[in-house]
Amino acid sequence: MSARRAQIHTEHALPKVRRCALLGVARATAYYRPAPVGEQDLALMRLIDEIHLQWPFYASRRLRDELQRHGQWVSRQRVQRLMRRMGLQALYPRRRTSQPGKGHKVYPYLLRNLSIDHANQVWATDITYIPMAKGFMYLVAIMDWHSRRVLSWRVSNTLDADFCIAALQEALGRFGAPEIFNTDQGAQFTCEAFTGVLKEQRIAISTDGKGRWVDNVVVERLWRTVKYEDVYLRAYETPGQLRLGLRRYFDFYNCRRRHSALDRRTPDAVYFDQVASPMAA
Repeated sequence: MSARRAQIHTEHALPKVRRCALLGVARATAYYRPAPVGEQDLALMRLIDEIHLQWPFYASRRLRDELQRHGQWVSRQRVQRLMRRMGLQALYPRRRTSQPGKGHKVYPYLLRNLSIDHANQVWATDITYIPMAKGFMYLVAIMDWHSRRVLSWRVSNTLDADFCIAALQEALGRFGAPEIFNTDQGAQFTCEAFTGVLKEQRIAISTDGKGRWVDNVVVERLWRTVKYEDVYLRAYETPGQLRLGLRRYFDFYNCRRRHSALDRRTPDAVYFDQVASPMAA
């Protein structure tokens, strides 16, 4: 059990629900452990993930229809259940944007009409589902928006805030603080444990509308790239193999993979060219 989840079960004056909110831990985590996922569900989750990457605006009804076209006759309720397990939702604007976890503050979206033209101006983060040969993990990455450089990443078998905070602290320790940090409204990123780290560094917090992929487009594109160029091809067997493989891939992505959006330069070339200039001066 992680350190934060362990804190939920200690004797404390605060109600357990409030402790969950402060620590960025799902309330259900405090009461039960999820049942193991069967092989058939794992296969369906892998297929749902691939369909979601191609058509991120598909909600459960259209995902069910697409699965049936692939010969998988499943109910919409089962698709919804698997999407919840994967942390997926359709990416499209809604009349009501979803709310962060109970007791979490709502932050404005600061990137609208903002010209992002230098490194460490805006960092962004998100979590994605990673299918494996016999299971799955979750991946969080922190990216510099302008250069597309992946500054840090972590994998976890739960959606608690711990691994997100660890990735954030690593990025801050290695690269300093950005001006703005952009996330979605997920409980992992709006909990006090996560936002407190940003506030200590006096970083402006920006949250996009949940379901609005355009608000965090650079990270959404990263997920598509890493899955099609590495995860789907490798079908990693163990968490250790996954971590090693992702470390190799992100080294390649940062150092050698050229981006059309960067005038065919690599993320490292753009990022370190800009952050080195003021230091040299």
